[in-house]
Amino acid sequence: MTAEWGSVDRLVAQAGALAGAWGARARASTTIGQERAILRLFGVTGLDGAGRPLAGATVDRWLAGEPRGLSGGIALPFAMSLLEYDLEPQQLALDVASGAIDLGLESELLRERDQRAVAEVEATRLADAAIERIDAERTVRRETIDMLGEAPRPWLGVTLREPDVEAALQEVAGLIGAGIDLIRIEVPIGRELAERMTDAGLEVPAWAPHDAGGRAPDNEPLEPAPAGSQRALARLRRAVDRAAAKRRAYVRLATSAPALGAPEGAVVAAFERIDLIASDAMAEIVANGVEPDRALSDHAFANRLASRAGTAILIGPGPLVVAPDLSSGVPSDPATRAGRALALQLLGVMLARGDGLAADSIIVGALTPWLTDESTPGARAIAEVAVRHVLFEGHPLGFVEPANTTEGSALWPYLEAAAAAHAGRVALVLRSADTATDASLGAIRAARAASLVSADVAGATRAGPLTGVALEHARGMVAAAVETLERLADEGWRTVAGDPPSPGRQRSAAFDAATERTESFDPFAASLGRRA
Repeated sequence: MTAEWGSVDRLVAQAGALAGAWGARARASTTIGQERAILRLFGVTGLDGAGRPLAGATVDRWLAGEPRGLSGGIALPFAMSLLEYDLEPQQLALDVASGAIDLGLESELLRERDQRAVAEVEATRLADAAIERIDAERTVRRETIDMLGEAPRPWLGVTLREPDVEAALQEVAGLIGAGIDLIRIEVPIGRELAERMTDAGLEVPAWAPHDAGGRAPDNEPLEPAPAGSQRALARLRRAVDRAAAKRRAYVRLATSAPALGAPEGAVVAAFERIDLIASDAMAEIVANGVEPDRALSDHAFANRLASRAGTAILIGPGPLVVAPDLSSGVPSDPATRAGRALALQLLGVMLARGDGLAADSIIVGALTPWLTDESTPGARAIAEVAVRHVLFEGHPLGFVEPANTTEGSALWPYLEAAAAAHAGRVALVLRSADTATDASLGAIRAARAASLVSADVAGATRAGPLTGVALEHARGMVAAAVETLERLADEGWRTVAGDPPSPGRQRSAAFDAATERTESFDPFAASLGRRA
């Protein structure tokens, strides 16, 4: 059957070659996002005196005094300073962020062999403590599932609507009572991305807390916090577990980290027992304009951490690539758009596999979000799922409903139900926040029924060969995917991401930089595997 679509084997070989070369370089590099994440692993949390995220403020202050320090990493200078000043990580970070302590001075001590040795011991101790916490949460997940039982697949999920933790706690209780198996939470954008948006003249989404006062039902102080913050996620995890215990089925939490936030998002997920992370380096590169080496390196770090934590990742169906159309002045057809997305999705999946994640831990997005706006969407949906079912053997598929922003959005549940019958293993069906709310529990029940029927049909029948529009779409997808990867190999990322911003709109090179590591010592090598 796959021969009718074109050279699937050639497509896989091309993606494997690119992923092998780019993945090795990504794992051997570091970024400011990874260094922030390392401080979080070491125990640095919260905000500094100016209200900035403390880990980020500490890294910024360190690099301001040591512009070339990124390649060596912050772990050893930070560990050296902990010993020198006899401080805990949180207090040291506060002192560095305020300028009271200069990590550059401690870096000089690392030139002495005995001083370096004790700094390595201290950094290893901090890393081991972080891994011990991560392993403990992984054990809690396994034991909780054993006690409560596993919800049958496909899991039905929704995106949390409430941005404030207090309102979110009430929302999750209602959703779990209605039968939801997975709740996705949008993580607020980080300071680095906010500054980039400001520099580009874009509006930065602002979070404004509701009035707080008194105490929550769990007797915790009512402190304002966005639902996607680490502090809020810890409370949501406890609340979800309590509600799941009443329902006698484990309920998963998922997060969707913004661009430039993959490393820190992975740390929070590992510490707070988040079960699934939406992780898509290709979307960061194409849709968000993140420098490719930066995105690939950040996600390589996040994937290693997710593998240790037992956190699954969701890789989307691929971004909408329009750069070739802008260059030629001719719009592409639906199959070409779908094929470009497929090529980048395949590349992302292979990169994640190279980072150590098992196939069962990588959920593959099944349908492109713009499909409802195409002609004959039902036939094209079946084609997209059929191709992915063969191409991503061993990986469960996930159907993620896009936000309802087009007239065709009403079609999505029907496309999902029809296509899922050709999908094989389906891990989850994630409804958008706009269609699955406390006010429309009927929609949740209808989605549950459609998912179960589709799963029954898939298990009771064998999908036949594609014909007509579906076959043409599958052939066009595979051909476009092959061409996309060939151009990526020959011409680089500009073929899918377009030309970089003009120098007048770029920030400093360090903003998006991924730097090859020059420091051989890695405190997480034993637990996460070596970077290179």
